Amino acid sequence: MEPQFKTIGILAKTNHPNINNVLTILLNFLQQQQLKIVITEKIAECIQTNSTHVASLEEIGSICDLIISVGGDGTFLAAAHASVQAQIPLVGINLGQVGFLVDIYPQELCEKLQEILFGKYNLETRFLLQVQIVRNQQIIKQEHALNEVVIHRWITPSMIEISTYINGQLLNTQRSDGLIIATPTGSTAYSLSAGGPILHPTLNAMVLVPLNPHTFSNRPIVIDSSAQIEIRFGQTRQINALISCDHLEIPQVLMSDHILIKKYDTPIKILHPQGHDFFYTLRKKLNWSVNNNLP
Repeated sequence: MEPQFKTIGILAKTNHPNINNVLTILLNFLQQQQLKIVITEKIAECIQTNSTHVASLEEIGSICDLIISVGGDGTFLAAAHASVQAQIPLVGINLGQVGFLVDIYPQELCEKLQEILFGKYNLETRFLLQVQIVRNQQIIKQEHALNEVVIHRWITPSMIEISTYINGQLLNTQRSDGLIIATPTGSTAYSLSAGGPILHPTLNAMVLVPLNPHTFSNRPIVIDSSAQIEIRFGQTRQINALISCDHLEIPQVLMSDHILIKKYDTPIKILHPQGHDFFYTLRKKLNWSVNNNLP
């Protein structure tokens, strides 16, 4: 029986203290399977190997059958951006502190990857958000995000005034430090830190979470993922805003700009080891049920 995936791309958090050891184990394992291995230039600088091909992040996203992300959720998000257009599945190896997206640990790397390579895995699809910046009725910038789109105040001590429209209807106007629009995937990231609810990954929903709103009545709200969101600013004087899409930043957004956010047409594919359990992940990562002797 041959492996289901022939060309494997690898992305890694190269400044992690244990990265050389983990990459050595991973590369040796994949070479034993006689697979084509494609790595980034940063990995090539980090570890000496003659049995790999070096490519850019964009190239890896177009030529591989599978991408393995080695690091934390941040590294996984970068892999998601590289893979989404080509619909390449992702696998995450966890070197981070928490990591809701990367669920294989170094000590079980060979065992779990062996199963995945030969078709024994749980396939999960996650949707992304698309954000467009509209200025003078022209789209000047477009990005997508797996976790969240965040509108922040930028280089100013003042709050920003945000009006949010859902499918053309006004939801509210708030003065705050900003607003998070998160997917179910992102509901365990920045949104959770800001007091938002956890959404199960299978839900077709988005959550809007205000950042330090001026009034206590501004609360997070969950809406359907098919909704079209429009953000307008209410300032009469110019205050620059910053928009972040996962790890990508769009600076110097003007108060006259409109921000359009909707579900991105193309989802990503994540491969989990068999037996993957989202609720177990929550218990483990968030220290739930610590006094009940539960697994």
